[in-house]
Amino acid sequence: MKAIKETHFNFPQQTNFYKGKVRDVYTINNQLMVMVVTDRISAFDVVLPEAIPFKGQVLNQIAAKFLAATQDIVPNWVLATPDEMVTVGRICEPFKVEMVIRGYLAGHASREYSAGRKIVCGVALPEGLKENDKLPQPIITPTTKAAVGHDEDISKEDILARGIVSKADYEQLEAYTRALYQRGTEIAAERGLILVDTKYEFGKVGDTIYLIDEIHTPDSSRYFYADGYEERQKNDEPQKQLSKEFVRKWLIENNFQGKDGQVVPLMTEDIVNSISERYIELYEQITGDKFIKNQSSSIENRIETNVNNAIKSLLSN
Repeated sequence: MKAIKETHFNFPQQTNFYKGKVRDVYTINNQLMVMVVTDRISAFDVVLPEAIPFKGQVLNQIAAKFLAATQDIVPNWVLATPDEMVTVGRICEPFKVEMVIRGYLAGHASREYSAGRKIVCGVALPEGLKENDKLPQPIITPTTKAAVGHDEDISKEDILARGIVSKADYEQLEAYTRALYQRGTEIAAERGLILVDTKYEFGKVGDTIYLIDEIHTPDSSRYFYADGYEERQKNDEPQKQLSKEFVRKWLIENNFQGKDGQVVPLMTEDIVNSISERYIELYEQITGDKFIKNQSSSIENRIETNVNNAIKSLLSN
């Protein structure tokens, strides 16, 4: 199976290029942003050596679906999705925080809690919780948006004190975050899933705040299967989940957490294919749609043609 680890396009009127952890972002005429969602995969803020077939298509198509399903809550950056792996949108000035919201004690928050740190991003957690318990109410635990290296937990108070986001804007980001999480929770429930936690990124054009990047994908979110959740918690059993956490756990079991001196374990063909299958499983479970693999002979040529057509159309309007 083919996978795209990196791209080297030269689109018409291209004015800039930025390579993120899993996305290649092209700026067109300083007006449009072309986001190519590659098949790269990252964990612990490290890009892993092997690309995952169809991962980019999964992420881009889930994000497109949920951005469309939430545009009544907050405007978003999308102008077109000309290819299964590409979104084209307006250029926004991003806020330098990621808005993480958690309804359950899982992942990073659970690891902090089990280490005795009961205050996460300035939010005090109740005593007596165990991993994957539902929280009394969803909590927002922001992180800084690092250009390189690790994102770091930060409290609302520190964000405001350091002037990273204005008070008015931050309160609007919080309101959007809670409303988006509520909508995502409702959609997940319809599909027999629990939206455990997720993150949102926002940007601004003039006085308007836009939802940017992806939402409710397995890279930005964690899902549990609702069926059997209570019984598994009662019996202290691991939750059946659809998220990237299974990749993190595999890495942890193989002595890798992105720390200095650690080496990424060998990603065999079986491991790569199993990760691909899990991403497709999540796509079908959360969207209710059958995943159709685009197995074009040249993914690069397909993307280039579709993006060129979209650029021509959008710039002429």
